[in-house]
Formats: sequence, structure tokens, C-alpha cells
Amino acid sequence: MDRNQLRRQVAHMRSSLIEQHYLDQQQFVQLEDLEDDSNPNFVEEIVTLFYKDSSRLFQKIDQALHSVPMDFARLDDYVHQFKGSSSSIGAIKVKNECTQFKEFCLAGNAEGCLRAFQRVKHEHEALKRQLETYFQLRRQAGMAQRS
Repeated sequence: MDRNQLRRQVAHMRSSLIEQHYLDQQQFVQLEDLEDDSNPNFVEEIVTLFYKDSSRLFQKIDQALHSVPMDFARLDDYVHQFKGSSSSIGAIKVKNECTQFKEFCLAGNAEGCLRAFQRVKHEHEALKRQLETYFQLRRQAGMAQRS
């Protein structure tokens, strides 16, 4: 595949992720604008850090969800952290699910929190799969550019 075709595929996939509301265009493009020759994989590195941090927060959220009695204030703090991290990379669907999760925390609705956490994890994983494909295409386009 030639480099122009790969670049078009990368652009198309980015547009698709934005159109499907996986990513916030303004936030994600701002991150991509921070890339330069000295750090061409900046966004991928940021997303990788997001996913590493996510696993730590997910463990804390899971523990809080299974504590008796459920500590909704602590749970809300963890979800707030996760929502902020999601916003920083432009993960719209994940952020929106976190907003719903926070509402259940504020209402003291344990069952709602459990369901919301499942939706957060689902959107988180769906975005991860999409971004892995996106970054793989970007790496291929970068290799084609250099050759």
C-alpha cells in the first residue's frame, strides 16, 4: 500500500472515530498537534498511559463497588478521576458513561453504579480496540513515509 493511501486511511479512521463520537475532535486534534519530529508518537504514548492508569482506577472502583457498605463518596472520587483522564484524551463515550456513573453515586444507587461501571468498561474497551487499529495504521503510514 502506498503512503498516500495509508495517510488517507489514517485520516478516514480519525474522522470515523470522531463521527461515531468515540473521540472529541478538538481535544484529540490538539493532542496530535503536539507531535513533532522529536516526539512523533506523543498521542500514542499519552493513550498508552491512559490505559495503564485506567487499570489501576478500575481496580479501585471495583473494590469500592464491593465494599460494605458502599462508600459512594469515595466511588464518586474515583469516577471523577477517570472522567478527567477520559476527557484529557477526548474519549467522549467513556466520559459520558462516567457522567452517568457519577449521577448514580450522587443518588446512592448501588445497582445503578454496578450497571454504569459495566458500561464504562465496555466503552473503554471499544475505544481501546479502535485506537489500537488507528495507531497501527499511523505507524504503517510513518514507515511508508520514511522509506
